[in-house]
Amino acid sequence: MPFRAPAARLALKSESPSAGPAELDGAWWPPSRDLPSELSALADVLDPLWGQITRIAVNPRSWPILPPRIFVNGRVVKVGWFTSELDPHAILLLSRIAGRRNLLVVPPETGAPAAARLMAAASAETGPPMTATALMSAERTDHGGPEAGTGGAFLSYGWTQQSAVGM
Repeated sequence: MPFRAPAARLALKSESPSAGPAELDGAWWPPSRDLPSELSALADVLDPLWGQITRIAVNPRSWPILPPRIFVNGRVVKVGWFTSELDPHAILLLSRIAGRRNLLVVPPETGAPAAARLMAAASAETGPPMTATALMSAERTDHGGPEAGTGGAFLSYGWTQQSAVGM
């Protein structure tokens, strides 16, 4: 059987949705900046976990194409964008069951070791809540930037987060 890459690289908290707009519910590491196809893959994975994703909001700073809607399992999901209201390193997802969820967006060009650190920090069950921008800044300060550390895979980093999806 040929190898098939995971549909979405996620690390999610197992607890209830975030209490506020600054708190993160996990992290998403998209393989590319092709937002229409990456969002479809993300919503496809999250639908069974959180209930139907009904709306998605992104900050347009990092995405070359901003679709007004995407198709997930034969239905339309509206996509909005906000420059000042949404953290530039985050994505907001609304679902019928889980409500509001915030994910850190790890840039696609980030190396596996840096992505693993960011995803682990964003999905940690303990510690002080941090914004997506604060996590990205800490990674730059502590390790030379999210692009540092290329090659390798999550498993070589010791990735054992039970809530990791698509790994």
